Amino acid sequence: MNMMLEQLTVGVMGVCCYVLGCPETRQAVVIDPGGDEDRILAVLERHGLTLRYICNTHGHPDHVCGNQALKDKTGARIAMHEADAEFFARPEIDQFFSALGLPSSPPADVRLADGDTIEAGSLKLAVIHTPGHTPGGVCFHTPGHCFTGDTLFVGGVGRTDFPGGDTATLRASIQNRLFPLPDDTVVWPGHGYGGLRSTIGEEKRSNPLL
Repeated sequence: MNMMLEQLTVGVMGVCCYVLGCPETRQAVVIDPGGDEDRILAVLERHGLTLRYICNTHGHPDHVCGNQALKDKTGARIAMHEADAEFFARPEIDQFFSALGLPSSPPADVRLADGDTIEAGSLKLAVIHTPGHTPGGVCFHTPGHCFTGDTLFVGGVGRTDFPGGDTATLRASIQNRLFPLPDDTVVWPGHGYGGLRSTIGEEKRSNPLL
């Protein structure tokens, strides 16, 4: 599929943020705006893109702290899995993560479920529910590309010691939901800890944690 794709490393936590666009309609999706909103907006402006959706792979503040600013500037709708929309709205959970000093997301406009599709022009992102890092963690898949958030890194996996995390659940999500994808599918992670991109085949062969 013909898709515009730009990867940015943003914010104090070094989050990999993605700007995806449809070349025909110039409609766009931003995945995980974890800060540096002006840089994200500059990419949209440079390519003449209209932002339709702000998509979060999960609700941790480092991945959602730019939601409000982008929504205010563009009117785009915030999309997050229903389980994380509920989990991170709980007062005790919000209080725990507020210690990171990053703003939480406003309420999601679109509550996602496994199998849903986000559409922006010809761009279609399938929602794959991959709990384990958080209860409502998701990956966004379009043929040839998978945006894995903190579920799967290059040579690593997401941590599970925060509230809502579970190691066995995360491992099952990767093995059962991501590894059946074609081996040449590009893995675009939520942080560049081991590298900024990989493939499903490479992670199956060499990820030491799997």
